[in-house]
Amino acid sequence: MTLVRGLVALLVLFLAVVLQASLFPHFAWDGVVPNLALLVVGGAGLVRGPQFACTLGFVAGVLIDLAPPADHVAGRWALALVVVGYLAGRIRHDAKPTALAVVAVVAASSFIGTSIFALSGLLLRDPVVGVPEMLEVILIAVVWDILLTPFVLPVVMTLFRRLEPPRVAY
Repeated sequence: MTLVRGLVALLVLFLAVVLQASLFPHFAWDGVVPNLALLVVGGAGLVRGPQFACTLGFVAGVLIDLAPPADHVAGRWALALVVVGYLAGRIRHDAKPTALAVVAVVAASSFIGTSIFALSGLLLRDPVVGVPEMLEVILIAVVWDILLTPFVLPVVMTLFRRLEPPRVAY
């Protein structure tokens, strides 16, 4: 079942990155598009835990870093989404999380992931942008991700739950 779960996760990530890079720029708000890959990684973390979500976060980050029109140093999104996957996975509960908890995890994940991406760009002088512009982009990214949460997270979380149900301890 692990191979099937991995292939489905890659397919979902690929679809998320393709939509994020091709369709969503038409709906950009001040140049910021929703981060579907971040939502997939966060949902995977909530359902499967930190190890699976970190791996998925790395793959998602590399896909975003290399997908056109990437205009930044490769590896920045990979780092950000590994951290997001780890944190979302650490918050995971064995019981089904409430809608409010899911939205809170998405908001925190979006803030942390976008902040890591922005701060790593500042450190690397990737495109040098001022702090006020970074804060505006982070705020818009958080709003976008929260707005898409009700449409993306239930589907992603249900998918990962059905691919591999929780193990029963003996």
